Amino acid sequence: MFDACVLYPAPIRDLLMRLSVTGLFRARWTDRIHDEWIEAVLRNRADLQRAQLQRTRELMDQAVPDCLVTGYEGIEPTLELPDPDDRHVLAAAIKCGAGTIVTYNLKDFPEKVLAPLGLCAQHPDEFLEHAHDLDPVAACMAVREARASLKNPSRTAEELLDTYQALGLATTVAALRSHIDTL
Repeated sequence: MFDACVLYPAPIRDLLMRLSVTGLFRARWTDRIHDEWIEAVLRNRADLQRAQLQRTRELMDQAVPDCLVTGYEGIEPTLELPDPDDRHVLAAAIKCGAGTIVTYNLKDFPEKVLAPLGLCAQHPDEFLEHAHDLDPVAACMAVREARASLKNPSRTAEELLDTYQALGLATTVAALRSHIDTL
């Protein structure tokens, strides 16, 4: 289950989507999670239009079969988290049988709450590092495809890895650097 905060930065969203279609993991989110990341982007990026982000949302939903979780709302009021606004993410994870919530906000998903539910929270760096460990070829291809899609401006492999580094993906970047010639 992806929290909105990992879908907010376009480079991470793009990498997660490219990896989602490989079958390494089952990517899940909700319409409410979409709404959160889109509203956050619009607050911080006056140069982007809602229609552009709605198109991204539609493409994400089309690319990943069975990605949208519904019917979780009844679970939400029964849950206790440090930030009540995150209960919908946990409720959706429970509803779809997710094992992991991928989030930057680890403190908002404490182990003592998640473990009894068979869930864990992972920082996107840890999640992506595990994806790389499972299938380094698929991970490298996803990064290569992400880099190839960047046209305005284009980026070298080093520049893209620097972007990932700046977004908190230090361990993932370290693993990818050993394949720099293939990216």
